[in-house]
Amino acid sequence: MSTQTGAREIVEPSGEDTEFVFFSGKGGVGKSTVSCATATWLADNDYETLLVTTDPAPNLSDIFEQDIGHEVTEIADIDNLSAIEIDPDQAAEEYRQETIEPMRELLDDEQLETVEEQLNSPCVEEIAAFDNFVDFMDSPEYDVVVFDTAPTGHTIRLMELPSDWNAELEKGGSTCIGPAASMEDKKAQYERAIDTLQDDEQTTFAFVGKPEDSSLDEIERSASDLSELGIESQLLVVNGYLPESVCEDPFFEGKREDEQAVIERAGTEFDADATATYPLQPGEIAGLDLLSDVGGVIYDGEEATVEVGSATDVDTDQSVDVEALADPESVTEQLTPGDDTQYLFFTGKGGVGKSTVAATSATKLAEAGYETLVVTTDPAAHLEDIFGEPVGHDPTSVSQENLHAARIDQEQALEEYREQVLGHVREMYEDKEDTQIDVEAAIANVEEELESPCAEEMAALEKFVSYFGEDGYDVVVFDTAPTGHTLRLLELPSDWKGFMDLGSLTKGAAPAKGDQYDEVIETMQDPERSSFAFVMYPEYTPMMEAYRAAEDLRDQVGIETAFVVANYLLPEEYGDNAFFANRRAQQEKYLTEIKDRFETPMMCAPLRRDEPVGLDELSSFGEEITGLAELKRDEEVVIS
Repeated sequence: MSTQTGAREIVEPSGEDTEFVFFSGKGGVGKSTVSCATATWLADNDYETLLVTTDPAPNLSDIFEQDIGHEVTEIADIDNLSAIEIDPDQAAEEYRQETIEPMRELLDDEQLETVEEQLNSPCVEEIAAFDNFVDFMDSPEYDVVVFDTAPTGHTIRLMELPSDWNAELEKGGSTCIGPAASMEDKKAQYERAIDTLQDDEQTTFAFVGKPEDSSLDEIERSASDLSELGIESQLLVVNGYLPESVCEDPFFEGKREDEQAVIERAGTEFDADATATYPLQPGEIAGLDLLSDVGGVIYDGEEATVEVGSATDVDTDQSVDVEALADPESVTEQLTPGDDTQYLFFTGKGGVGKSTVAATSATKLAEAGYETLVVTTDPAAHLEDIFGEPVGHDPTSVSQENLHAARIDQEQALEEYREQVLGHVREMYEDKEDTQIDVEAAIANVEEELESPCAEEMAALEKFVSYFGEDGYDVVVFDTAPTGHTLRLLELPSDWKGFMDLGSLTKGAAPAKGDQYDEVIETMQDPERSSFAFVMYPEYTPMMEAYRAAEDLRDQVGIETAFVVANYLLPEEYGDNAFFANRRAQQEKYLTEIKDRFETPMMCAPLRRDEPVGLDELSSFGEEITGLAELKRDEEVVIS
């Protein structure tokens, strides 16, 4: 642990009021482990503690080895500690019912149907989660409430819309989070909650990440987003670095050196009051002894205990043939274009390596003779770093025959979208003298709503849509597919009243825009034209987050997952000791579960000493990834 102030001083309550500790981080970085360890440490230090998670893939029950669920539950064998796993689907439904119930006697059936459709907005799920945060931020019976999964800058910005609530309420307008009238009772609560989040005397905001440059880059972006909203990050926990004692060959020695360089960078570059670290364990962290070890290291400065065990801990009778799980022929079939342009979508949470997999796939497709375009919508936008060449907002040629690349610049896309929407609003009311609507006020409201994070999603989607029907490409590879959340924004009712409706404004911004969106979604739903692939590494949280997202795409938008990518598989030729034998056994367990859950072909990609950079390394890496080495163009297929 390092830097100006100890982690203990940051999280330990210092006053009479309830204090709050929020942990943020991507799936699979150990955020839940650190949250549970923090809550356990606080309870052990005689603070009455509540642990709350709204994670869609909660694993508090696994970590504490007892059932928890949607109700506050006392944790066995730990005085002063209770926990709750909020079910996001149940919370969203409760929010919808709470919102619509008072309107049943005021609205007719048609109006009620419109409101019900509106409350299917994906933004409502985020607001429902925030509603639960608000409830627990008024809990005087606890000294401290620890939140596993903090509200993002995206969510908090939704809460700040619109700033002129009263004007919107009087107008009876709509927002992307529901009818404005339903927000009236919430206004003061949300404002108090945001004030509390911005008060660093009452609230601690902590990030958890892996010892990887990409993970730290993503944390820095999130922290900057929160800082703009007046919320400062006070603690960074870098979790899962390789213990020196188990790195016995050049491969893992090199990996450890890279990790230590990231840890050093985190301590010097990240603007937090304290940075703490915790090593990778041979298995998943569960049980009170390991939680106490994590808390002791982070908050008391103790040395970490790494119980390596022995190779006999691994059940060799249950060992899995990883090669047998892979399906090269089926993967190749999903990647290979037919008579029409093929669209490939690689999606997954930050840090799972989807950009590298997407760039490698595009490189091998181009090598096989297919005219290929790879596009990233990832805000990290490090496609340029992977290729080692400039990649602009519009398609540019990469130094490989048949290969082009583009990076959607979010700011530029948002500006283009903003001009389009405002132009449409002005055109709607131009020369309408009999209108009772104050046009300038309407435009001002739209300008305000265009500050919503939903507008950023719609802008990126607008640019994304423009790549469908691009002439001259056999295949278009998308790094970061639109989520079910984003696609559902297009399905919102197009006849809403009011000016806060980005979905209908976008649909009406050009004569055939709505039809164009419908065609794009139909193309994505067609397995002959489009293939969606979820990238993950074989651990519980990345697997569950990918599975939930895949279910959302299928149930909400009608898009099936074509194949999955299991990344960062430990190589057999390195790490010949009990520590890595146990890690491999854990990976094999989850590879089997991934295969069972998704029931789709699996592409397997090994962990490398360094991420591939440049076309030669991408080509070489492609030979190691299931399905890519088999790509070869059938010369009889010509894309018109």
